[in-house]
Amino acid sequence: MSEPTVRPPFDPELAGFLDAVASRGPFTLTEDMLPGMRQLDVTEDVLDARLRERGLERSSVTVPGHRGDPITLAVIRRTGRTGPTTAVYTIHGGGMAFGHHLGNLDSYDGWLLDHDVVLVSVDYRLAPEHPDPYPVEDCYAGLVWVAEHADELGVDPARIVIAGQSAGAGLAAGTALLARDRRGPSLAAQVLVSPMLDDRDATVSAAQIDGVGIADRQMTRFGWQAYLGPRRGTDDVSVYAAPARATDLSGLPATYLDCGSAEVFRDETVAYAGALWTAGVDAELHVWPGAFHGFTSMVPEATVSKRATAALADWTRRLLGEPEPVAPRA
Repeated sequence: MSEPTVRPPFDPELAGFLDAVASRGPFTLTEDMLPGMRQLDVTEDVLDARLRERGLERSSVTVPGHRGDPITLAVIRRTGRTGPTTAVYTIHGGGMAFGHHLGNLDSYDGWLLDHDVVLVSVDYRLAPEHPDPYPVEDCYAGLVWVAEHADELGVDPARIVIAGQSAGAGLAAGTALLARDRRGPSLAAQVLVSPMLDDRDATVSAAQIDGVGIADRQMTRFGWQAYLGPRRGTDDVSVYAAPARATDLSGLPATYLDCGSAEVFRDETVAYAGALWTAGVDAELHVWPGAFHGFTSMVPEATVSKRATAALADWTRRLLGEPEPVAPRA
């Protein structure tokens, strides 16, 4: 079957951003770029000052990761909060090869940080220096630590939500499968935003988003190659590394999934939602028309971005059992 030569159009409000990116010239991700792409764009002091302005505080704890090696968890919560609450265990994106566990905290605005939750972000080790299974096993080890130390974190171990975006969402899905299969921590829900789930590079959306948009086919190939090496696309890949390969999704928690209609991960996201429904899992899926990968963070003022954030906020509110806000009278 020949690959498609057309793709869904980008939303007009988002297209201008992509035009500005394209005007800088072609971008090819290489391994020597990774150190710079693993850095925060501000100092941690500046980040902490911004959190304090919002009534939040951050602490860090070193815990055992894969094979007992130390990894860091960042804990962000309301200043002075007490009593058990929901923990949201977050996993950052970056193709398993770049990104920072304190980066993109603004992606939690409008749907998560407005709630009195404890956010725990895991600093998992990155490929290619630490290929599969290090990233997903680090994420699982950090999740186990959170569940075992719920009291000191001020969280309810029965109310742990796992969340991620892009590669972080793929790692979240893999961590949820590990938790199920190892009879580990019980998850209340998982949030998978534009998840990177399938290493096989065989979807229509992968072919459509090639050399266009954000996080295109070439970038995802780079990430999977860094993560899996010569095993990429072969039968020697576990469901924990590439959750799209899982044939049994039963027993997984309630799941929120979303993606754009014009992004590389569209088809694997939709297929994963279908597999969850087939397994009897409570799953909510949104496919945002004309949206590219990461649109809510990169163009937050676009109408489709606001709709996507509002939908996730509504799902989160229902998950936490909080009442619907009352609209002011005209």
